[in-house]
Amino acid sequence: MPVDCAAAAVLQVAAATAAATASAGRLSFALIVPATPAEWAASAFVVSGFAYFAVISVVLSVIDLRTHRLPDRIVLPAYAVAGALLASAALLTQDWSALVRAAVGMVAMYAFYFVLRVIRPGGMGGGDVKLAGVIGIYLGFIGWGALAVGAFAAFVYGGVFGIALMLSRRAKRTTAIPFGPWMILGAWTGVFAGQAVGSWYLILLAGV
Repeated sequence: MPVDCAAAAVLQVAAATAAATASAGRLSFALIVPATPAEWAASAFVVSGFAYFAVISVVLSVIDLRTHRLPDRIVLPAYAVAGALLASAALLTQDWSALVRAAVGMVAMYAFYFVLRVIRPGGMGGGDVKLAGVIGIYLGFIGWGALAVGAFAAFVYGGVFGIALMLSRRAKRTTAIPFGPWMILGAWTGVFAGQAVGSWYLILLAGV
């Protein structure tokens, strides 16, 4: 991939992640309105969980753009960290529906990317499949809208980027393009806009 394109992609992801980190507090209060010590503690767990995801988002994006790899030593521990922090928040608030959504999101995203890898082994890497499960945990915890929008946005971003490269003659249809950064950018889109977009879409359908 051309250096200037890779740099632009890194900046896009870094900017999205910086916004995510700065808004981590707002995210927690959007999910849980603290009124008791337990809910304050739950908010702290949620903030910690998404702050951790923000950090690994930047690290994984840079690594994938440079090496076309998403290292297991970063991706796999994220399952345990996300699971522990978000499960603790759900336990404190008795919000079992969020925990169920997180589990469903993890399985659904992992399975979907796994099927894509089986269908076209060269188009999706094993690291992408593993990362998809982590993303599913976070998006599912927020809501179904976040999960759907975040999953879809990754393919929109990746597709637009690939088309732009081909139109500029910097890549061919067979050129390998790291997909991890676009998965992550899509995930943060789902985090901050997924619920609103999902609600808007449902209202639109209801009005048809």
